[in-house]
Amino acid sequence: MDLISLKSSLYSQKDEAQAVILSRFFKTGKGGYGEGDQFLGIRVPVIRKIVKDYHFLSFDNIQELLNDSIHEIRFAALVVLIQKFNQSDSINQEKIFHFYLKNIRNHINNWDLVDLSCPQIVGKFLWDKNRSCLYSLSESDSLWEKRVSIISTLYFIRNGDYADTLKISKLLLNDKHDLIHKAIGWMLREVGKKDINIERKFLEEYSQDMPRTALRYAIEKMDEKERKYFLNR
Repeated sequence: MDLISLKSSLYSQKDEAQAVILSRFFKTGKGGYGEGDQFLGIRVPVIRKIVKDYHFLSFDNIQELLNDSIHEIRFAALVVLIQKFNQSDSINQEKIFHFYLKNIRNHINNWDLVDLSCPQIVGKFLWDKNRSCLYSLSESDSLWEKRVSIISTLYFIRNGDYADTLKISKLLLNDKHDLIHKAIGWMLREVGKKDINIERKFLEEYSQDMPRTALRYAIEKMDEKERKYFLNR
């Protein structure tokens, strides 16, 4: 089993009608955040099933997959990279972490690719380490690096640590991109699932300054009365 067989298996599942739908959904037209991205039209469970036995691939192999213009092939590369990370010792996990960071800007370049991978690699690696790199990413001119900075904190949230989520959310509140607004709101909502009072405290202070999309995502699971309260402040 090598790259040729992996790509062949993926191409064998090509669905042109679904590819058209995905191209529209991921904004691949001119000026869209996914401009130029290409799709085979393969559903995520199918990709996962195909790549489950390819954890042996080398960094060079994975890089070749990440360099591919086809979205699902890059997705498959990240599934493999997560598998390698979970099976590695601390030394190799650090190598995977740095490999991941250098690929964000050009190859982990759509929201589903970021959301799939960064909590499980960046967040997990940084759990017991200095997290300053997340703050550097939050100041990047790259949409995808900024999204990694906030979505990586999902790993911390799931383990009861919300501080970096709140700090990075504040840093990104004035960002202009809808995908960052949605990311902030989603992470705040996840904080609320763990501790609603922490989310409420943040919203009491910042809801009037938040982009409307971020606020709507953040309050989505609240009851109607509380949603109206924050929307109408």
